[in-house]
Amino acid sequence: MSDQEIHKAKRERKKVFRKLFLRNIWTRLAFYFLVFMLFIGIFAPFIANHQPLCVTYKGKTFYPAWSTSWIGQNIIGYNTVDTIHYNGKKEVIQFDITDWRKMDVDYVLWPLVPFSPENPDYYNRDYVSPADKQLVPSPSGKTVEASGKFRHVLGTDDLGRDVLAGIIHGARSSLTIGIFSMVLASIIGLVIGLLSGYFGDDRLKLSWFAVILFIPVVLLGYFIGFIARSSTIAEAFETSTLQGLIQFMISLFILVTVPAFFTWLFNFIPGKKINFPIDSLFSRATEVFNSLPKLLLIISLSVLFEQQSIWLTVLIIGCTSWTEISRLTRAELLKIRELDYIQAAKSLGLKNRRILLRHALPNAMSSVFVTITFGVAAAILIESALSFLGIGVPQDAVTWGSMLSHGRQEMEAWWLLVYPGLALFLTTLSVNLLGEGLRDALDPKLRSSK
Repeated sequence: MSDQEIHKAKRERKKVFRKLFLRNIWTRLAFYFLVFMLFIGIFAPFIANHQPLCVTYKGKTFYPAWSTSWIGQNIIGYNTVDTIHYNGKKEVIQFDITDWRKMDVDYVLWPLVPFSPENPDYYNRDYVSPADKQLVPSPSGKTVEASGKFRHVLGTDDLGRDVLAGIIHGARSSLTIGIFSMVLASIIGLVIGLLSGYFGDDRLKLSWFAVILFIPVVLLGYFIGFIARSSTIAEAFETSTLQGLIQFMISLFILVTVPAFFTWLFNFIPGKKINFPIDSLFSRATEVFNSLPKLLLIISLSVLFEQQSIWLTVLIIGCTSWTEISRLTRAELLKIRELDYIQAAKSLGLKNRRILLRHALPNAMSSVFVTITFGVAAAILIESALSFLGIGVPQDAVTWGSMLSHGRQEMEAWWLLVYPGLALFLTTLSVNLLGEGLRDALDPKLRSSK
């Protein structure tokens, strides 16, 4: 087959995939909704912020919302305090605590929602509903009725925090936890599933010495990676979550590489090679792990850490959500390894590493990717449950689950339950619909019929 024919076949496969994926109106709506939510999550600081995007005050122009955002820092630099010299007087402005609504500015450009979820509006506290009378300070010093942009469209909580701003910023937290936790779970599940399904119990030949000492070297790797470095990991988490994650990944790397190195080294010892039951070993471990109550396990791990953060929640959910991906990957590899193209690759003398990564894995990912998609929805729900219980993410972090937990304290404030719950419901429903659309588009029977 020529290169032109190969490219033509690829274009046809992509065309069939798009046709099958977008043929269902509900799949299209789910896809567009998730793109919209991702856009909101990425640009949340510029969509909902109590600081203006651009303001001119006494002849000087500021960019408060930009200068305090990680995106804006790369464009205009980081600056939360600025100084104005006007008519011989010096005035210091601190962006994060300045109420720009009281300022007599020359020009101001507000975000779409001029409120931040963590910044209370004291003029509209004590559970102001969307239909209640709302107040706003004027530059003249008077308090007037809010209208238009400065109304809390979805109401406020007891401290005066805007519900719509919380939903917008909560989208970033929920999607971050859902997506990145499943990335971590996918890495763990794919590695275990690939090795277990491809080699099985009869295709991995190791020396008898390596087989006998496999469990001891795994325990050695665990001791070096986690027991001996426990104080280092704890100190890193106390410093920052990022430092803790780095140290945890180093320990995980040690846990994997120490057994792999000694197994490779022991394999050079002369003697009879025997089958290593890697499938049975991983399958029993997966079954034991899968038998544990998942939510209780996550809650138990969450309360072990004094410092809570979003990335710690990602780590906990990711490390406890890999079993389904592992089992499905194993099932796919048990089928794929018997196909003709895998046998042809082995007969050509290709190494197992290349066969796994270049041939087996891409063909197994179609079914696994659907499970990963459903896992994102499950991770979002788990995070919401943890936030509802007051664990997992920090208390000052805004998530849909924390908003629902706050709303249960005042059941008459229905808007604190309805709107975050609706956002959570629509997002998880859209992710599930997207997964069903991917399953139909990747179904070989439907693709061949087209």
